[in-house]
Amino acid sequence: MTEQEKAQERQEGERTEPIIEARNIIKSYRRGDERLVVLDNVSLALKSGEFLALMGPSGSGKSTLLNLIAAIDQPDSGVLTVAGQRFAALSERELARWRVRNVGIVFQFYNLIQVLNAEENVALPLALFSLERKERRERARFALEVVGLSHRICHFPKQLSGGEQQRVAIARAIVTDPRIIVADEPTGDLDRHSAAEVLGLLKSLNGDYHKTIVMVTHDPHAAEYASRIVHLDKGEISG
Repeated sequence: MTEQEKAQERQEGERTEPIIEARNIIKSYRRGDERLVVLDNVSLALKSGEFLALMGPSGSGKSTLLNLIAAIDQPDSGVLTVAGQRFAALSERELARWRVRNVGIVFQFYNLIQVLNAEENVALPLALFSLERKERRERARFALEVVGLSHRICHFPKQLSGGEQQRVAIARAIVTDPRIIVADEPTGDLDRHSAAEVLGLLKSLNGDYHKTIVMVTHDPHAAEYASRIVHLDKGEISG
């Protein structure tokens, strides 16, 4: 078998095997003497290249499930495999290293550092890689070009609109070329026009760059950009 055939076989396997697989996941938190179950026996599988919208009322467990997928938190029980990795045996340092290579995270409120310009904010995740300064700059500028902000590389967050700040945050999420992007209410703080731009960008990253995307949203219009919608209600998948 040639190297090209082997690469094609690997790609075929990635398309058929789940890139995210959760089986019987339970996650709870303590509130005083009370145990609050946030995810109750949740099972879910995503193939590589899917764009999933997670919907549900406040407190239904959407963001908790997103945090588990992104290795920010871990389940009480059940089996979670993301990009071929199970997290239980990894140290915090190993989790951080795995996360920056495999998952890009987009938050509702951008989380940009105000004293850094757009290029510097985007380049931050690359600090964990052994890269020359020139290569970090080139990667950051390419990511900003992908999100349509190559003309804003020297601008600081306060000089950018909300939609532009969110696009900088998306550039930061993709600068390490992760396989998965998780987005927690990415349009929740944007006007309709800016929201449409951000959602169109996520759709493009999914379609043109084959990124697997998991997006939490309460907005039915935003969910229409996804290829699949899953509803969570009281910690259980309802559809």
